[in-house]
Amino acid sequence: MARLDPPGGRPAESTVRILIVEDEPRIASLLEEGLQAEGYATVVARDGEEGIARGADPEVELVILDVMLPKLDGYGVLAALRRQRPEVPVIMLTARGDTDSKVGGLDAGADDYLTKPFAFEELLARLRALSRRRSQGWMLAGGGLVLDLRTRVVRVGERAVDLTDREFALLEFFIRHPGELVSRRDLLREVWQLDFDPQSTVLETTLTRLRQKLARAGGRLPVQTVRGAGYRFSDRG
Repeated sequence: MARLDPPGGRPAESTVRILIVEDEPRIASLLEEGLQAEGYATVVARDGEEGIARGADPEVELVILDVMLPKLDGYGVLAALRRQRPEVPVIMLTARGDTDSKVGGLDAGADDYLTKPFAFEELLARLRALSRRRSQGWMLAGGGLVLDLRTRVVRVGERAVDLTDREFALLEFFIRHPGELVSRRDLLREVWQLDFDPQSTVLETTLTRLRQKLARAGGRLPVQTVRGAGYRFSDRG
């Protein structure tokens, strides 16, 4: 059961309409109550099919999506939302906190991931981060690459490059931190929301695929590996 003790009376930075797709009445009610107390507008869907229908509403700006749902699970809802509205940010909720589940949810297109039980303050912090990301604009450029955050398309010149969600998220993180030396631990935490695992090769595998895809389009990934320290992105192209 989620550990929800929502504080009240603090207005959100701006009015944002959030869709809560959750079939457990207590959790749905607590989320709705807590978010409204923070100044958010909310709408609730009790099953996967209703979640897809309500998520199509252009007034919905963020989605909190449970994995285990009646009629259609959260992964099916997420796939439909990504087809209908690829730009809408989605935070997935699940009782499963293992690495494979987290990577699976993120690779399926979720923007963030929370494991039950979670602290309400953590959810609020993640919602604020996603709201800031939306308000910063949809185009991002660096290293000779252009990212469209709305369509999740990367361009090398006139050529579009098809990336997975994690490849895109990794590239976005690098472009947002040009010239910074970023550790492997930080990348796993920021891009995959994973605790450090020295045995995991998910970062190295993703970097290799990203380099290959950009190279096939005539581009390159300007990331330098600093042995024993991490990685550095150059935005000079």
